[in-house]
Amino acid sequence: MQQQENCIQLGRALFYDPILSRDSTISCASCHSSYVAFTHVDHKVSHGIDDRIGRRNAPALMNLAWSKTFMWDGAINHLDMQPLAPITHALEMDEQLPHVLSKLQASRMYRQLFSEVFGDSLVTTERMLKSIAAFLITLESNRSKYDAVQRGEALFSEQEERGYQLFKQQCNACHTEPLFTNGEFANNGIAVHEDDFGRGEITGIASDTGLFKVPTLRNIYYSRPYMHDGRMARLSDVMLHYGLASFETNASAEMKRMRPMKDEQRIDLTAFLLTLSDSAFVFEKKHQYPFKLYEKFGVQH
Repeated sequence: MQQQENCIQLGRALFYDPILSRDSTISCASCHSSYVAFTHVDHKVSHGIDDRIGRRNAPALMNLAWSKTFMWDGAINHLDMQPLAPITHALEMDEQLPHVLSKLQASRMYRQLFSEVFGDSLVTTERMLKSIAAFLITLESNRSKYDAVQRGEALFSEQEERGYQLFKQQCNACHTEPLFTNGEFANNGIAVHEDDFGRGEITGIASDTGLFKVPTLRNIYYSRPYMHDGRMARLSDVMLHYGLASFETNASAEMKRMRPMKDEQRIDLTAFLLTLSDSAFVFEKKHQYPFKLYEKFGVQH
């Protein structure tokens, strides 16, 4: 148990440490802030090293143990491998693995932390990735009002209950309970940018063009802006998009089965979605920046 806890704390230190980027300015947490459900709110799309602009909005991170694929296009199929993408991407951390390992090996803090977890101070790619994944798996969100209702500890208001019933009619096919995603890829009826074809870039299959992973709706109150490219700033914009039920012709079959919603229905649905807010998760101290650990080793960022 202590070894597992040490591994989680090592992963937490790595997650928040800009040492993983080429010039030690960008950390995983730069785009995945705990206070907003491990996404970011100040940019539509991610900003990386040298303020380089990415193509996509940083996805919120939670309940990752139940995910089969990662990234908006599903390019990664194992959580242990996921950090490789941002670390080596030119628009994100723009680093090379040998240099990352050499920097970590030169750090007194990381030599000790790796030794506490693995029995010796050798820093390897496998050990680094497993540690980050160990921390990411702890990001479980299951303490929202919705969860309390499901456990019989609370009741929805009349408006929330109306919204819940509407959700089950309109949204549950893709945003399936209890994770509020089915983990699949879909075209949600927004126009596709010419420089981002989504899942099609990975599979090379024409019919996968414009498909993006269905995001979880948990903590949607915190995780704006919305859509894979952050084009919608407010939840009301999202409700209007789906409420009109007037989509691009290449929208998924589930989208085309949606019925238009009246203003009051969109309000009811929003009220239900807000019950997915898990403030205990968002403000969980054990997920936040590890001040005490860094202070122990005199590390300053």
